[in-house]
Amino acid sequence: MLIRLLTCSALLLATVSAPAAADAPPSDPARAELRSIVENVSGATGKRYAVHDDAGHVMDTVKIIQDATGGYLAVSHHLAADGHFRVNLATDLLNWHWVRELAGSDTGPASQPTIAQASTGGFVMAWEQEQPGGGNNHLAFRYFASRTDLLAGQVTRSFDAPRQLSSCAEGTPNIYGITLSPDIDHSTIDIGGHYWWNCDRDRQQRGQLTNFSSWSTAAQPNYDNALLYWGVGGNIGDRDQAVFRGFSFGLIEGQYTKGDFGSWRTFVYDCQTGNADQTSIRTDGGSTAFANPTVTALNAPNGQPAIVVSLFIPSEGAAAGESGELIYHQTY
Repeated sequence: MLIRLLTCSALLLATVSAPAAADAPPSDPARAELRSIVENVSGATGKRYAVHDDAGHVMDTVKIIQDATGGYLAVSHHLAADGHFRVNLATDLLNWHWVRELAGSDTGPASQPTIAQASTGGFVMAWEQEQPGGGNNHLAFRYFASRTDLLAGQVTRSFDAPRQLSSCAEGTPNIYGITLSPDIDHSTIDIGGHYWWNCDRDRQQRGQLTNFSSWSTAAQPNYDNALLYWGVGGNIGDRDQAVFRGFSFGLIEGQYTKGDFGSWRTFVYDCQTGNADQTSIRTDGGSTAFANPTVTALNAPNGQPAIVVSLFIPSEGAAAGESGELIYHQTY
């Protein structure tokens, strides 16, 4: 079984020993640079607050990827008039064009989506799925064999993962890597997620979807411990990962006080060392709470390498005009 290198998932399989104080980890400068990009919203190359698509949907928990044929693709969720979450697909980078709904109407409430492209050009998508009447939150996976199929909403493979770590809820997926040997029916997909530990607080898990037909997962206490170190007392939930300057880093949300949406903060996780840095994110208006981070390394519209970040700013920690989804990118 082949696993894509330079992912948090692969490196978390073993306990990372702390280096001697005199030997600073080689990832330190890259992590500091990435943290400065994440923190500097006001100085970003481009940004949008309270993001909507051109059909009027909010684009909460958006994940953005480079479209191999040009441009950008994004999946996000919005709360529909019936009170259920729906997952949408859109194109562009800052001015988003709504393409279609991908989940929610037929599947029951669907939220927290993520997407990644396989080496063959197909797309793996995952989200947090509820049953039509609510509850039974679990991870759902869909495969679209081509960009044409994705834009048309034509699903080639489907899999809903049974909960294994919590009797209450599992969700907020991210995709660490896709390995095809040689196709989706002979594949290993590395997935991050959260599980509702003791039906009380969100904690981290990492799983593998094998051949798009079987699921295994395990708790990731090393990831949790990196945030518990900073005094996070509530949920440790959504996360994402990207390679920057040759090193693998994650962004992850931590809630300092259970039930307090104004206490959500975002951390930079170093996959090489197993340590996390607090961030002090500076928006134009001075918002203080940040949740549901995603991070993608891609090329900006001008061709320069860039980091694109999305964060959800809850109203409890939002400056005027900044609540909702924030997207920003920085070239380097």
